[in-house]
Amino acid sequence: MAPPDLPLFERDREQAVLSAVIGELRSGRPALVTVTGEPGLGQNELLRWAAGQARDRGVHVLAARATSAEHELRYGVVAQLLAPEDRDIATRLFVAPQRPGGLPGLNHLLTACHDRPTLLVVQDVQWLDPASLRWLEALARRLPRAPLALLTSTTGTAIDRPEWSVGNPLTGLASTIELALPPLTTSGVSAAVRTVCGVPGDTDFTDALAQATRGVPAVVHEVLLRFTRTGCAPRAEHVEHLRALTAEVVGDHAAQALSELRDPVAVDVLRALAVCGDLLDFPLVCTLAGLHPVPEARLRATLMASGLLTPRDGSPPGHDAVVRARILEEMPAADRADLYARAARLAQRVAVADQGIAELLLRARPVGAPWAVATLRRGFAAALRSGRRDRATAYLARALDEPLRSEERARVELQLASVQMVTAPTAAERRLHGLIRSTGTGTGLRAQAVDLCLLGGDTRAARLAQPTGPGTLGDPAPCDADVPAPRRGSGTGSPPGRRARAVAGDATAPRGGNTSDPAHRDGADEHPERTATADNDATVSERDELATVGDRHELATVSERHELIALLRVARFLRHEETCPGVPPAPALPEHSHSPAVAGVRAWEHAMAGVHLEASRRLARAAFAPDPGGRPPLVTPRLFACRALFLTDDGDEAEAHLATLLNEAHRQRAAIAIAHVLAVRADLHLRHGRPDAAARDLAAAEAELPPARLHPLFVPYWASLNLVADLQNGRPDRAREIAARPVPSLSEECATSAYLLFARGVLARSEDDPQRARAYFRACGRWLLHYGCVNPAVLPWRSLAAEAAHALGDDAEALRLTREEVRLAARWGTRSALGRAELGLAVVIRENRTEHFRAAVATLSESPARTDYTRAVLELASAESAEAERRTALALTSRRASTAGGVAPGPLPGFSQAPPAPAGVPPGRGAAPHPRPPAGWPALSPAEHETALLAASGLANREIATTLSVTTRAVELRLSGVYRKLRIRGREELRALRYGPEGG
Repeated sequence: MAPPDLPLFERDREQAVLSAVIGELRSGRPALVTVTGEPGLGQNELLRWAAGQARDRGVHVLAARATSAEHELRYGVVAQLLAPEDRDIATRLFVAPQRPGGLPGLNHLLTACHDRPTLLVVQDVQWLDPASLRWLEALARRLPRAPLALLTSTTGTAIDRPEWSVGNPLTGLASTIELALPPLTTSGVSAAVRTVCGVPGDTDFTDALAQATRGVPAVVHEVLLRFTRTGCAPRAEHVEHLRALTAEVVGDHAAQALSELRDPVAVDVLRALAVCGDLLDFPLVCTLAGLHPVPEARLRATLMASGLLTPRDGSPPGHDAVVRARILEEMPAADRADLYARAARLAQRVAVADQGIAELLLRARPVGAPWAVATLRRGFAAALRSGRRDRATAYLARALDEPLRSEERARVELQLASVQMVTAPTAAERRLHGLIRSTGTGTGLRAQAVDLCLLGGDTRAARLAQPTGPGTLGDPAPCDADVPAPRRGSGTGSPPGRRARAVAGDATAPRGGNTSDPAHRDGADEHPERTATADNDATVSERDELATVGDRHELATVSERHELIALLRVARFLRHEETCPGVPPAPALPEHSHSPAVAGVRAWEHAMAGVHLEASRRLARAAFAPDPGGRPPLVTPRLFACRALFLTDDGDEAEAHLATLLNEAHRQRAAIAIAHVLAVRADLHLRHGRPDAAARDLAAAEAELPPARLHPLFVPYWASLNLVADLQNGRPDRAREIAARPVPSLSEECATSAYLLFARGVLARSEDDPQRARAYFRACGRWLLHYGCVNPAVLPWRSLAAEAAHALGDDAEALRLTREEVRLAARWGTRSALGRAELGLAVVIRENRTEHFRAAVATLSESPARTDYTRAVLELASAESAEAERRTALALTSRRASTAGGVAPGPLPGFSQAPPAPAGVPPGRGAAPHPRPPAGWPALSPAEHETALLAASGLANREIATTLSVTTRAVELRLSGVYRKLRIRGREELRALRYGPEGG
């Protein structure tokens, strides 16, 4: 308990009362004083102080202390009290037979007290043996006739409550006082810190000490003694060390109290309380401890007397979980697990909340009942809702210890791995690889496991899923009877990388790479209607194919094979491993398949190659149709289908599908799927000119999947999205920081590296560094071509590289790249891709630039590319202003306003930046140098930049609002910000600065 040298902080009131009692005792006034409180509050220390005060005043003092070890020793406390008066009293009390009604030594004590005032001090009366208790009660009844005071201390409630503590009428002539000691206040704890440590403590240190110790003086004193031995000062930086020391001290006190508890029934009840005291009331806890003859009231009193049970909530003291751990760690592990299992069964019978039962099951042995798994899974969902992922995974891992059917076990494993992909990706991959290799996995679970691995960046899982033997996934073309051989010219018989490089067929193809195959230069690429017709017949052909399948098992096998091929194609795109020794090439997708996963991946491959626009659009929509066989939908193919819809100018439809995917991922609590859906939607927002919405989605994605947990394969893609979002939101410093951040080495082996190279090029372009911008855009192009991506709608690297080359004076390369992009965009067929290509051509061409700008404006006016359209209008307005033909641009603006209703904007990342070359000055190396931009121009946000250029071109506020799809009030506020940052007074000065800003 409290150390003997514990200072009596904040006990002035109690000391004054005891001093008064001692003073009245010398005048012949008897008294009964009981000091109560929780263990460690200093009751016995206060009694020792009172005994010392009495001796100093000439009062005779007799002292004794009851202990749990002597609870059954007859007259154990009486012998301690009377030993100073009679050395042989102990022998007579312990050996002599007890006479009925006998009170040995009491009359002699009362007679001696008449000659001198006497103070009896008895510590810890909660452990009094029954004989000593009767003796002291008899003494209390005789107090009015003797100058004697009885001073006792107790913790909690005594097992047999003494009569004097309830104000017995026989003691009415004596002063009866009960002193309840409170814990230390913050001021008292601060004084203890100053006394023990020698220096005052920080406020944070003192507050942490008061909270951790609950102001119990014994704990405060011992913690401070151990803390000072470490040589640390009581400062805020040592708070964690202080808490660790407090846990040790509290545990030691609990262990000491437990060792003093001799009643085996009380020990059993105490252990049951430590297991489920927060969930079950005390009678149920006693039932859990087992049948016993001890009354409930006596058990409660025994536990309270030990200090291990408090009257506040009927459970072990909760100021530190170490107390419960110390109570349970003395049990054998098997007995402890059995106690938890019995507690879980009892809690389930009385309908305790699911998470409470799940907490019990975590530490219990397997109970072998169906309700256990169901409860753990419900606890898993509740823990995820509250954001406790570690607890959620613990619940599901515990569910796997119960006996389960093979399919149910596989589903639990898959659900657990979906969460572990964020918290413990290595463990999740091992778990998923086991599911993939297992032959008894249920319908669709192997494909779901591979799908989840791909979301986590594990492309090896798709290879693991391929069967062995002839006609497997590893064959260059499927040769099973259920998968027809692809026809020549169908668009799927050759990898998209070959077709892409074949149609590229120029100096932009990487040197030393795979050469294009002339056999594929015609066929699918030149005759898209053939593949479209074949795709229209796919459903009928698939029905004919499946009609030949013997049973549902074979049907499921065919469906699973098609899904695994689609996922393997995705893995091939994410990481090109076919150049590695021993890695077979990925098989072609089945030409005719009812699988939505195949449709989604085929849509993306068509879009990558830049061919078959309508087929790509139709296949992307088919990816969201229910599977005819009822197989669960996969996430990755649908994400690629959404990205294909980006490129077909169907952004609104893609956004609706992404919302559906997001809701589905939230229902399944799949954090990694949520993160990837949000990232793809952020990509969509950037393409639609909504960088603020993109930034919000990226922040939400990183909350679900922290960057430290992101697989290296996806680091470049996420970094590119963050970089462009920061750049478009007017945070160039953060964009530069992201661009300079190193990426893992594995990131340089994946297709997403092209996105980061493109984003770095956009940043260099915004910093007016064409040399570096061209290098990044060229590297981006080489990487895209390596992965078979030719479509300029994916990333318009050619036109941006051309603008950089134009700024460097290399007009030949600029024209070649822009004309190539125009050709490829025209082949793909979307208005946004073609309009961007025409705009890039207009920027770098010398002849008829205004007409080219008009063509770009006309094309973009029918596309969802709002920011590109705005830039084209600005360029055209600037060019026409030089030719005094601005009215044409205004007319086109009005036409855009009348036809743009309900069309969502869709620029590509980086297209909201101002063009690097002035549009009003003829391009070329002989152009005159441009004026320096005015001070404050770099401080303008992209929105203010656009508005300022339109105002400088002569457009009225209403016309600017129509062009930018904002309110007139928003235009006024933006212009006010422009005038303030540029330190000008209106449109006239802004118009005078027009060529300077455009040149910047």
